[in-house]
Amino acid sequence: MATPGSGFWSFGSEEGSGDAENHGTAKAWCQAAQKFTGGIGTKLCALLYGDGEKSMETGAKDDLGSAEKTPACTCNNKPCSCQKADINYAFLHSTDLLPACNGEITTLSFLQDVMDILLQYVVKSFDRSTKVIDFHYPNELLQEYNWELADQPQTLEEILLNCRTTLKYAIKTGHPRYFNQLSTGLDMVGLAADWLTSTANTNMFTYEIAPVFVLLEYVTLRKMREMIGWPGGCGDGIFSPGGAISNMYAMLIARFKMFPEVKEKGMAAIPRLLAFTSEHSHFSVKKGAAALGIGTDSIPYTPPYNGFVPFLVSATAGTTVYGAFDPLLAIADICKKYKIWMHVDAAWGGGLLMSRKHKWKLNGVERANSVTWNPHKMMGVPLQCSALLVREEGLMQSCNQMHASYLFQQDKHYDLSYDTGDKALQCGRHVDVFKLWLMWRAKGTTGFEAQIDKCLELAEYLYNKIKNREGYEMVFDGKPQHTNVCFWYVPPSLRNMEDNEERMNRLLKVAPVIKARMMEYGTTMVSYQPLGDKVNFFRMVISNPAASHQDIDFLIEEIERLGQDL
Repeated sequence: MATPGSGFWSFGSEEGSGDAENHGTAKAWCQAAQKFTGGIGTKLCALLYGDGEKSMETGAKDDLGSAEKTPACTCNNKPCSCQKADINYAFLHSTDLLPACNGEITTLSFLQDVMDILLQYVVKSFDRSTKVIDFHYPNELLQEYNWELADQPQTLEEILLNCRTTLKYAIKTGHPRYFNQLSTGLDMVGLAADWLTSTANTNMFTYEIAPVFVLLEYVTLRKMREMIGWPGGCGDGIFSPGGAISNMYAMLIARFKMFPEVKEKGMAAIPRLLAFTSEHSHFSVKKGAAALGIGTDSIPYTPPYNGFVPFLVSATAGTTVYGAFDPLLAIADICKKYKIWMHVDAAWGGGLLMSRKHKWKLNGVERANSVTWNPHKMMGVPLQCSALLVREEGLMQSCNQMHASYLFQQDKHYDLSYDTGDKALQCGRHVDVFKLWLMWRAKGTTGFEAQIDKCLELAEYLYNKIKNREGYEMVFDGKPQHTNVCFWYVPPSLRNMEDNEERMNRLLKVAPVIKARMMEYGTTMVSYQPLGDKVNFFRMVISNPAASHQDIDFLIEEIERLGQDL
């Protein structure tokens, strides 16, 4: 049996598997896969190294043809491994699956076929010869397929077709050349954890229905607070549906800390509030102010208004566009002097706390009252995984609890502090912790550190390649603080033009056209945007562990290929 790290399970070199050595590796992998996974291994090998590849290239109609027929057993052993006859999904429906009587074999067969589809997609996501996106305009997809919901059920054969169609047009966010968002990559352990989480299908509000998951949330949040620098990991926290909600939680708690009466009496009982944040902060700060009744006018970028009471400073550790870090130590001094809640939005930059080389960029975060940290961004945890960490224990509970007696009975036979649901705004809460916890176990802190350091190194590599390259202009001076590299590509037709309004009007159209061509060819994806008085520029971000120097080189060459005629 192969030992860890022996390479027995590898698919061969990054450049391809055409030579004899790689062919032998592929063959060995196939033999092992068939031995240990049966039908899944056989079908996956056919896809990767045999006739299975051809069926994927025959167009949507052929590609989504009749579903694979899977053998059904003739014995009573559950599960069994005997020789089987075919199951025809064309005559079966969801009512033939568990909990249907005698539905075990049909269920196992159906789920294995679903797994085949998923594994094929996973492997193709890392194949540089495949497209990042098979782009179609919305009206094209609406016309080509029937997406409408009907009164009568579809067969299981049609359900499998739905799965294939959906993934056919999905964006391969794990592809090494997908750079479009802050959340990229596809981690295998995280994916496995997500599958397990969905299988368990429970809610996070009480220990009685999610015992292990609640304990893992407790352990993981404590470890994250330790990484922030709070002594012994003291404090509180919760996983929420994204950084925007985590930031809103921070505003909610900060308001309650200063004016606890607002919980019962509302905004009319307290003075007009004021929060401070930078012009480059995430829009969720203003959105939170709107949602909480504080009002967006209470988030000024100009000097404060008379009669307003400052209650919050939201600093940013890793801005969305520039990847910039606010001076947290100086902000902490001001917040301490004026007794204002200090929140740090480290949704994007929090992952750097895992790196001994880069964590200095968050110096002062340990003085914050609350921190937003999104492991689904820089740490590559599958979406969604966002945490709000709070330094003062019990404050979240006091702010949000409503004592719902049908959930949070006070005479339960275990420690009620593990019934975490009453400190959340949500009642139903998804299990977001398990994928982070399992990945942390699989990688260790040092594994996350190596992953993050690699992404920062790739960003520096890109910056160094284009900063003096003909046809490129950097949006701001100096080496980026994070993996955000912001630049204009200037086509040959604009390079000798005087820097005036006409040039800017032409330059603002360049990035959108190149991006559209990227998507139509399906070769790569990178984001663009205007900011302030700066016209559309590319914002390259790197958080995908699969990316390499060759992918950075490819991006540069592809931008030039697609934009040279503009």
